[in-house]
Amino acid sequence: MNIRIHSTFLPQTDPEASLAFYRDTLGFEVRNDVAYGGMRWITVGPAGQPGVSIVLTPPAVTPGLTEDERRTITEMMAKGTYGMIILATKDLDGAFERIQATGAEVIQEPTAQPYGVRDCAFRDPAGNHVRINEAG
Repeated sequence: MNIRIHSTFLPQTDPEASLAFYRDTLGFEVRNDVAYGGMRWITVGPAGQPGVSIVLTPPAVTPGLTEDERRTITEMMAKGTYGMIILATKDLDGAFERIQATGAEVIQEPTAQPYGVRDCAFRDPAGNHVRINEAG
């Protein structure tokens, strides 16, 4: 069996701010931008990897969610505990400096973790935890 990751979803609360972060700060390509019913889904992905995409989606639009569930999702997003993605780069220090210079919220500066990974972390405009590993 050959299964690969095609798309993953992260919530966004401000399409323009999310677009600026993923396109302008991280350098991802915009693959699709769809508006429907006053909401907006933006698909981005790393250049040179057309088969891997991140869909920035309005939060809590899944049919059947209760108002309590929507409120919980909003609260978790505000704390940065709802969505997370781990990216990788060969130049962790350079990436950290470039991203930090844009004013992105730093969660952790480049650090060697006890489990063998060197990484750093930011929050995107919706509060999602964006961790970047140093790739060998």
